Amino acid sequence: MSQRTKPPFRADQVGSLLRSAPVKQARTQRLAGEITPADLKAVEDAEIRKLVAKQESIGLQAVTDGEFRRSWWHYDFLKHLDGVELVSVAQGLQFKGTETKAEGLHVHGKIDFSASHPMIEHFKFLKSVATAVPKMTIPSPTALHFRGGRKAIDKSVYPEMEPFYEDLGKAYTKAVRAFAEAGCTYLQLDEVFVAYLCDDNQRQMLRDRGDDPDKLLYVYRDLVNAAVAGRTPGMTISMHLCRGNFRSTWMAQGGYERVADILLNQMNVDAYFMEYDTDRAGGFEPLRFLPKGKQVVLGIMTSKTGALESKDQLKRRIDEAAKFTDLDQLCLSPQCGFASTEEGNLLAEDEQWAKLSRCVEVARDVWS
Repeated sequence: MSQRTKPPFRADQVGSLLRSAPVKQARTQRLAGEITPADLKAVEDAEIRKLVAKQESIGLQAVTDGEFRRSWWHYDFLKHLDGVELVSVAQGLQFKGTETKAEGLHVHGKIDFSASHPMIEHFKFLKSVATAVPKMTIPSPTALHFRGGRKAIDKSVYPEMEPFYEDLGKAYTKAVRAFAEAGCTYLQLDEVFVAYLCDDNQRQMLRDRGDDPDKLLYVYRDLVNAAVAGRTPGMTISMHLCRGNFRSTWMAQGGYERVADILLNQMNVDAYFMEYDTDRAGGFEPLRFLPKGKQVVLGIMTSKTGALESKDQLKRRIDEAAKFTDLDQLCLSPQCGFASTEEGNLLAEDEQWAKLSRCVEVARDVWS
């Protein structure tokens, strides 16, 4: 057993981090028209430099920009695809006990990916300021379908769904290749919606709007694999699975058993960040499907509260998971990011850093 020299690392992270006070202030000023886009970028650049240095100082081998330039974990990427726009909607996304701002996506034209997509430059900046491995996170292509479904896709552009899925897959192939050409060796697809297919309420919602959740699993598999087809040699692609993360609340529940075989054996990613911080995610038994050559990063530490898990607690959970797959195929991280949207979860920055430091400490104990 040893520490890993390529991603995912024994102590890793999903990606988003609590926005710093200067970033929050600058974004508020920009929305009010008090500063220019260049002013906002200057603040973001300065704060991301500090953020990267902090991640490196606690021993993380992969660092992110914390998604400091984003409002949402997914909409900010997807709205810059050709043919997609961010729109106001009647109601925000409903989480347990709270609701997001009322925004959504609309597909109004043919979907494609252009080299001018701003997140390519976002990655280049991260790479320029990082000593550790720079990790980029983008939403899985499934996000463009699941959130709005057929109603969010203009029928004059896509009368049938097959051409929509085909164009979306091709756009993601281009996107992944563009990140690779920019020097990205660690890319993560945030795949919330395969986990949602494990939830009975979400499955009924899909049926009610005309989708078959069982068929969607295969459609989503093919979309993920189309994205991965853009990978170049030496690039690691991970997938993060989540059941909702907004202001420390959640949306879905259900263990991975329904999707495990397809997820672990037929989706061509290298690693899986799997939510496992509560009973809502079920047990570790689905890890028995994990094939040799792939890694699972156990999300057994919660990012939703500031309470710090003990070393013994985390080690016991790792031991439980290792009953179903090889310990050498496991790593450790929080179950999600700390700020999937700019609002962030309900914990302090010091608590966030204590949790990430604890991941590093436990990983050194277990795998060294």
